[in-house]
Amino acid sequence: MNSIIKVALAQISPVWLDKKATLDKILVVLEEATKEQAELVVFGEGLLPGYPFWLALMDGASWNKKEVKELHRHYALNAVVIEKGDLDAVCAFAKAKHISIYLGIIERPEDRGGHSLYASMVYIDQKGIIQSVHRKLQPTYDERLTWSSGDGNGLVTHQLKEFTLSGLNCWENWMPLVRASMYAQGTNLHVACWPGSDHNTKDITRFIAREGRCYVLSVSSTMFKEDFPEGTPHMEELLKNAPAVLANGGSAIAGPDGEWIVAPQIGKEELIYATLDLNKVLEERQNFDPVGHYSRPDVTQLQVNRERQNTVKFIND
Repeated sequence: MNSIIKVALAQISPVWLDKKATLDKILVVLEEATKEQAELVVFGEGLLPGYPFWLALMDGASWNKKEVKELHRHYALNAVVIEKGDLDAVCAFAKAKHISIYLGIIERPEDRGGHSLYASMVYIDQKGIIQSVHRKLQPTYDERLTWSSGDGNGLVTHQLKEFTLSGLNCWENWMPLVRASMYAQGTNLHVACWPGSDHNTKDITRFIAREGRCYVLSVSSTMFKEDFPEGTPHMEELLKNAPAVLANGGSAIAGPDGEWIVAPQIGKEELIYATLDLNKVLEERQNFDPVGHYSRPDVTQLQVNRERQNTVKFIND
């Protein structure tokens, strides 16, 4: 049965910009998923503690706007500092229940000084060990006003049973060379995490599945106007400008033939389950393998730098 895996996509809303409450909600969702025998549970981009919607709602590009600075500070205070144990409870749960997790976080890493924020995708294995922290290579549009650019350190794959897992954040999934780096490492189950909305997932999910001849789990969050929690800074202005639906979900699963297993699910919080068979990947690789028999490395090759980037290197420290 090592070629069969049950997955769960957690299409949920955060307790927006509240790290502790969102962590509590994540643990509840994980408990529910394990009751259904899920072996891999995946969450959307930046779910912990949420997406920076204020940038679009409150003129985030205005230079030195007081309200935007204060929301950024609030965001930073609720960001995840892995070095301080913010994910310890999730890791302990993974170990106790023997499950693997991809979790989208907003990270405030100490190895980059402990102040700037990164949209990171964390993989926790069945022993409760964080095996990779992939910092989003290129924030998109107004995300650049609050998120920093990451590096290639997290462009790695992981083994779960006979499956080879990979994961990318949001529009990284549109970057052809980044996708190629994952194909080259043998991915056959790719996790694409998104902040929410089917306009992101309805095309690229099936495309990656067909290009890579792999399973693709596109997992998105939801966010509705009523999800802004009481006590959020500048709540009145946020609500005045917010649409009824900020993120409608759109989580989906495509098979290695590029066809839907689960079409994009819209408009509600839910856990989405599927049981996947690795044999389907091997069948589809018969006619196309982007880094195997249908490649020409003597003509084109890709170079990937996986060094964790730092501004300062201390010698003989």
